[in-house]
Amino acid sequence: MTSRLLRSFLRNAQSGRLRAGDVGGGLRRSSTAAGEAGAAGTPKSPVHSSKKGRLLTGAMIGLAIGGGAYVSTADEATFCGWLFSATKYLNPLFALLDPEFAHRVAILAASRGWVPREKRPDPSVLGVEVWGQKFSNPIGLAAGFDKNAQAVEGLLGLGFGFVEVGSVTPIPQEGNPKPRIFRLPKERAIINRCGFNSEGIVAVARRLGVQHGKRKLEESTNSSPDNETKQGGKAGPGILGVNIGKNKNSEDATADYVQGVHTLSQFADYLVINVSSPNTPGLRKLQGRNQLKDLVKKVQAARDEMQWADDGPPPLLVKIAPDLSKQDLDDIAAVALALHLDGLIISNTTVSRPDPASAHPMAGEAGGLSGKPLFDLSTNILKEMYILTRGKIPLIGVEVGEDAYKKIRAGATLVQLYTAFAYEGPALIPQIKAELAECLERDGFKSVQEAVGADYR
Repeated sequence: MTSRLLRSFLRNAQSGRLRAGDVGGGLRRSSTAAGEAGAAGTPKSPVHSSKKGRLLTGAMIGLAIGGGAYVSTADEATFCGWLFSATKYLNPLFALLDPEFAHRVAILAASRGWVPREKRPDPSVLGVEVWGQKFSNPIGLAAGFDKNAQAVEGLLGLGFGFVEVGSVTPIPQEGNPKPRIFRLPKERAIINRCGFNSEGIVAVARRLGVQHGKRKLEESTNSSPDNETKQGGKAGPGILGVNIGKNKNSEDATADYVQGVHTLSQFADYLVINVSSPNTPGLRKLQGRNQLKDLVKKVQAARDEMQWADDGPPPLLVKIAPDLSKQDLDDIAAVALALHLDGLIISNTTVSRPDPASAHPMAGEAGGLSGKPLFDLSTNILKEMYILTRGKIPLIGVEVGEDAYKKIRAGATLVQLYTAFAYEGPALIPQIKAELAECLERDGFKSVQEAVGADYR
């Protein structure tokens, strides 16, 4: 399988079907934007950008050739490890590209299967069961990376325990003007003001419907009386979350979320109401006690009125901001407990600029900051919410890579990557799972669940 993938990659590259080359052309078209959005802030010439495109394409081909030579001498697990390690050398090349163009290339690669596929089983200590669903590991990919569900299969294949797509808006919208993504590489942070750029629920539902149908066909083909239930969800071996948002100019936010639920919930293993992006005017006001209570009740009702099989409707979560007062947290916790909310995601990006990001030249750019500088702020919010909800509601922490264990000890049952994955690439996933397993075993925990909230129980 791996060798066929490499041969396919080489054929596509040689025949011109490697649309990322398109990489060279895309770079030529976006050279001015790259200059505006790049860390250096200096416009790049088309010739310079074209060279970078050829460099990236050449490196990908070189890795494919090297892998092809290596595959005949190694077992599948060893070769799998080699592929993930090899991405460490490729990923820095993405830093040479305009941030948003680099993101598009990454999505293209994952959607075409030009990324490593994890063949090694996860350590048993990492297994988690939440909402009656089995996660092979607690490490997921946060919403915002695959906004339009273009690469679900490829991203799950990287070894994530779950992947969350979106945010998805009812009507397609382009989002805010470009440039709108800015790197702070030394601080391992990103500022974005994308503004819910989305192809809309119809396009996303079509893609997820194809994926769901493929999964059902595989289950019916491979089913037998002796087979155990497969670990995973509606999209395949991992769990799929769908994050829904509202359109920028919508006058009825609740109607937007209800429409998202009616259209997309049948494909989701869990649903997320995003009321915390700083880039949609007025959205964060929905986190107020009365507004949130009214919204959650109506969305829950919309979900529950649909026809569901024996496994019932998908769990409903809310994603909150890190820029909340103690009173805000009290109110959200009260609503979550009163309405039996299935979970909270903590947290979205911050409008503040925690040190050392505050000193960066890009700090003045409008938008939400994610990454390492946000760690302490979001972990404190996670701790507070774990205490306020008395550990009764599953929490998902959004973290920066090597600190997943700290998030779990602070109260997170699951942990999502975003900025760290953007900087480190696929090699981060097996690394963080290995480190997490070592931490759990070192401290005498037999499972992730035993470690959840250990610092504050």
